[in-house]
Amino acid sequence: MSTQRQPRRVVRTRRVDEVDSFDGLLRHCLPAFGGAYLRRIYAILDNAIGMGCPMTVAVAGPVTVSGQHQAWLIPLLETGWVAYVSTTDAVCYHDGHRSLAGRGDCVFEVPIFGDDGALREQRIIRVADMAFDEDILFDQDRFLSALLRRPEFQKKMSGTEFRYKLGLWYAAMEKASGTAPGLLSACARMAIPVFVGAPGDGSVFLNSMKLWAMREAGLIDRHDLELDLHLEVFESCAFHRWGLFESEARALATLILGGGVPKNFNLQPEPALGQILGLPDIRGYLFDVQIVSAPVTDGSLSSCFPAEAVTWGKVDKDHYQQTTESMQCDYSIVLPLLVKALLENRARYERLAGEMGEQALFEQEPKARGYLRPREGYRLFDRRAELVDKLKRAVREQGQWLLESLEYPLPPAP
Repeated sequence: MSTQRQPRRVVRTRRVDEVDSFDGLLRHCLPAFGGAYLRRIYAILDNAIGMGCPMTVAVAGPVTVSGQHQAWLIPLLETGWVAYVSTTDAVCYHDGHRSLAGRGDCVFEVPIFGDDGALREQRIIRVADMAFDEDILFDQDRFLSALLRRPEFQKKMSGTEFRYKLGLWYAAMEKASGTAPGLLSACARMAIPVFVGAPGDGSVFLNSMKLWAMREAGLIDRHDLELDLHLEVFESCAFHRWGLFESEARALATLILGGGVPKNFNLQPEPALGQILGLPDIRGYLFDVQIVSAPVTDGSLSSCFPAEAVTWGKVDKDHYQQTTESMQCDYSIVLPLLVKALLENRARYERLAGEMGEQALFEQEPKARGYLRPREGYRLFDRRAELVDKLKRAVREQGQWLLESLEYPLPPAP
């Protein structure tokens, strides 16, 4: 047995009244326990951004109804660091509430452990400590039902195209009502693809189902909207492949907030490309940071550490011990701090670039190059047709392997 001692990280701290930035607070005032998890997560995000890795963000939970999208998620997207977002249909649905005419202040705070029977009598809907009048849902449904009858929605399309179109209309509603931009309108403006792995599990799709049912019952002439799930998954694979082979960093990072389908969809391009399509040299995420509330012992995908994803190939096996971390926490507590610290870093680099010039700054502090990527971002939605075609060509080149993969000794038909 080897008796070689591992290098030790000596615990050193600074007083909180001796640091003058969120960066200093996170690096020097969180020495142990849960705080140390947060410190390590911050350090990994700082390294991934500094390296210039395109980042994917998977977010579950009611971020739009609670206003968290406007507090910290949109500021993160507007850095240009994020390649695409994976979320839920419910997030997309609630994103539109504030843009409805006269509904800008529609969400208010209620006790988590209050009288829900009384709220029901008042026709108030509660989501944890956030609430809104039930009429909001009916207004949102009427808006969506009217919108989905427009000509531009009468076709088969990927979910990313559908949510891009929805984001454009949310933006028009926000402008008309004087409401601050929401998540989908921000993503449409920046051409950030928005993926929803379970589109049927939310009220945007339920309004499409209503129109389908009305068509089937003979109440309306047509409803031709159809989500192309195959294309949506294929697009995510095309973007992952772009990150590995065409992005400047030749690697990807991911930030996972909450579990469920958004996390799974965010992680599945690697096995789809390597295991299912048989393409060579496919790697998982180099950087993987997740903040989830589920305990790892429940055995769900929501809770599994990045190390478990290494065994599936979804996370890089050679670097995960230095480039991944999982924290069991409510992400709404810590994301404002993390995003604020990262934005402060960018502001510092921007100030230094103005003082000494970008090239001199990049030579002195290499991380500045990754932080100061163009704010317009990667605009992958605008490039989806090009990247999908490239992946189709790669699939054709792998044709022999794929054709052989169709053979299996099946039993007699049941």
